[in-house]
Amino acid sequence: MDRIAVITSGGDAPGMNAAIRAVVRAAIGRGAAVVGFHHGYEGIIKNEAEPLDSKSVGGIITTGGTILRTARSKDFMERVGREKAIEVLRENGCEGIVVIGGDGSLTGALKLHEEFQFPVMGVPGSIDNDISGTDYSIGFDTAVNAALDAVDRVRDTAYSHERVFVIEVMGRRNGFIALEAALAGGAEAVLIPEIPYSLLEICDQLRDQAAKGKRSSIIIVAEGAAKAGDIKDFIQKNTGFEARFLVLGHMQRGGSPTAFDRVLALRLGAYATNRLLSGYRGEMAGVDGNKLVSHPLSYVLSTERMVDPEKLLLAEVMAQ
Repeated sequence: MDRIAVITSGGDAPGMNAAIRAVVRAAIGRGAAVVGFHHGYEGIIKNEAEPLDSKSVGGIITTGGTILRTARSKDFMERVGREKAIEVLRENGCEGIVVIGGDGSLTGALKLHEEFQFPVMGVPGSIDNDISGTDYSIGFDTAVNAALDAVDRVRDTAYSHERVFVIEVMGRRNGFIALEAALAGGAEAVLIPEIPYSLLEICDQLRDQAAKGKRSSIIIVAEGAAKAGDIKDFIQKNTGFEARFLVLGHMQRGGSPTAFDRVLALRLGAYATNRLLSGYRGEMAGVDGNKLVSHPLSYVLSTERMVDPEKLLLAEVMAQ
């Protein structure tokens, strides 16, 4: 295999640039060339190709986002679009591809592998950390730290004004960011899509805590569980406590990646590239503990990653 492609697709995640850098330099170390396509699968279809060398990826390890840009492609969802993508890849001399992204991006990679027997390797890049087959996906640690920074700052104001603050973090389908930020930030409650909750019980809990002398509280909610503004209104109406809310939104996606995400991205990107060049295909690179592993994409995409029940129990205990 003399030339491979690399793309970033779907939602951006801090550390994607570090992963691109790892793919390029690992390939060069094995004597292979790399072609980057801008705007993910859409960029392949439109032939937005750019040869990448060691100089191309110099200095990008510290930057958030992705130098290859990213997009979602409706055309690629159709067979004819995927046929065009394969045609373009082969026209550019690409004999395999490394796809950096979340479950939607990895689903696209699996399609290329199954429909055209094209060699693919996936690298999990998603702040949601909801991808099976790996303990961590690129960008999660940075997103949690961005949320935690906001929690720490808001807690000072909550304490000073004796208020309840409801902070909404990203997570439409899961509560990984919310739970991690709640544990690290000492939140009094956390609401996530996976677990049923009662706002009346939360109000009772806030009243009990107030009776014990606590005059401020932080509640963290994943966006898929409820809207922070609605929770704030419910709490004020049912407790009489002064409450405010904050929606962090896409600020969690941006910024320089943490040291953890940079190293994770380098390890996963290089590992995926080396396996691709060694003849493996249809897999996703991941980490299990501190060990690099790989799993078939078919397994990764058919398995749901669940929040750790022990962490949920710990969050309840720590909120008392």
